[in-house]
Amino acid sequence: MRSVQRTTGPAEDRALARDSSLVWLAGGIVGVSFGAVSVAGGLPAWVPVLMSLVVYAGSAQFSAVGVLLAGGGPAAAVATGLLLNTRTAAFSLAVAEIIGSGRAARLLGAHLVTDETVAFALAQPEPARRRAFWIFGLGLFAVWNLGVLAGALAGGALGDTARYGLDAAFPAILVALVLPALRADATVRRCALLGAALALAVTPAVPAGVPVLLALAGLLLHRRPAVRGAAA
Repeated sequence: MRSVQRTTGPAEDRALARDSSLVWLAGGIVGVSFGAVSVAGGLPAWVPVLMSLVVYAGSAQFSAVGVLLAGGGPAAAVATGLLLNTRTAAFSLAVAEIIGSGRAARLLGAHLVTDETVAFALAQPEPARRRAFWIFGLGLFAVWNLGVLAGALAGGALGDTARYGLDAAFPAILVALVLPALRADATVRRCALLGAALALAVTPAVPAGVPVLLALAGLLLHRRPAVRGAAA
C-alpha cells in the first residue's frame, strides 16, 4: 500500500499562524510590561530594547533587569540570566534536526529557541514541525520585540512606577513563571524553599543581586538527584 505523506502549504501555514496567535499576544503583553518597568525603574530605553534583540530570553531578561534595578552589578545580572537560561541547551538538542542543516539556519534557529517555540513545534505532526518552528518562532520574536519597544517608550512617560503599580510587575511575572514547576514537583518546591531561605539569610550581609544567585543553588540541588537517578 502506498504511503501518503502530508504536504504543507499556505493553508497549513495560516493554520499554524492562527494556532500561534494567542501565545504571540501573550508574549507581546509581557514584552510591554518588561519594557515599561525597565525604563520606569531608571534604565535607558535602549537597554531593554537591545537586550530583547540580542538576548531574547524572557525569564532571564526579567531576572537580569530585576537584579540591576535592585542595585546589583552587571556581573550579577549576567550570571543570573545565564543560569536561568541553561535549560535552552537541552531544548536546542530537541529541535536540532527540525531547525535545518545550514549554518545560517542553525544560527538564527538557536536564537529563536524558547520554551514555547520548542513545545509548539514538537506538538505538530512530523512533516509540519520545521515550518511550525519557524512560523511560531519568528512571530513570537517579532511580537516580543515590538511589545518591549512600545513598553520602553511608554515607560519613560509613566514616571513613578509605584503610582501605577508597575513596581510589582517583576515579582508578579517571576512568580507566574515558576508556579507551574512548583505545582508539578514536590522536589522543586523543597529546593525553592531552600533557595528562598538562603536568599533571605544573606540579604543583610551581601550586595544586591548576590541573594538571587544563592537562591539558584536550590535549582542545582534539584538537578543532581535526577542525574544520579539516570545513571543508576
